[in-house]
Amino acid sequence: MPIHHTTEKKSASSTFRETLQFYLIDCKTPVGKFIDIFIIFLNLAICSIFVIETYPVSEATRRLIWNTEVIIVLFFMVEYVARLYGAKNRLKQLLDVYSIVDFIAILPTLSLLVLPVFGLTANFGFIKIIRGIRVFRIFRFLRFTADPHFFFGDITIPFLNLIRLFLTILLIFFISSGLFFYVESGSNPGVQTFGDAFYFTVVTLTTVGFGDITPLSEAGKWVTVLMILSGIIIIPWQVSRIAKEWIHIATKKEVVCPGCGLRYHDENASHCKSCGHIIYQEYDGD
Repeated sequence: MPIHHTTEKKSASSTFRETLQFYLIDCKTPVGKFIDIFIIFLNLAICSIFVIETYPVSEATRRLIWNTEVIIVLFFMVEYVARLYGAKNRLKQLLDVYSIVDFIAILPTLSLLVLPVFGLTANFGFIKIIRGIRVFRIFRFLRFTADPHFFFGDITIPFLNLIRLFLTILLIFFISSGLFFYVESGSNPGVQTFGDAFYFTVVTLTTVGFGDITPLSEAGKWVTVLMILSGIIIIPWQVSRIAKEWIHIATKKEVVCPGCGLRYHDENASHCKSCGHIIYQEYDGD
């Protein structure tokens, strides 16, 4: 179920569970704003850690990065459990797409902490797959563009669609680069860091194709195919949605219905087509 940031006031008689759920979805109160900012900061930090780890750093820095990742993931676990505890329908919350994304964000680090207990750290290929899964943590940003109640309040649908388009492009580039790095690094001399993989992704998706970096492994070739297909399917689909929205708005007039809140109506409409409430518009008559 998409997240819906509430604008309702919290009741003074609310239970702890209701209060917890309120602040997790609220974007108006200081507490709700702080939670949003804090979660976005953690998302940025965990994605930055993924990138930094691909570069040569000292062992002390690598230990610091790992400890920071563990702390951030602990916060993710608290958030995950809190959302599950506060949800009215916990089964529905558990199967919600955002909950699945949150679980995927937790799983790799949790696995790397647990695997040594079972003596499975010797399987380098398995460990590499687990580390590669961390690239999908960037999907956590999608929670903040689920509806027009983006971050601190309402924004227009056209602007929200622009944000989604930008985020879609960022997701495609980031995930493609991360996956390409993990399947090509170690066997491809042209892919030493995330920056090399990102360069290849940009050159490939923009159809420039310099050819200085090419996939050498079968997995790298498949990742390249998938990134090209996602680029030519998902991005045009998002652009078409924005174009349709602009065309729709161009033929409507912005008048918010006091009954249901519908924002756009026909230029000469006297009643809301959604709820039938009387609306008032100023327009030039013949």
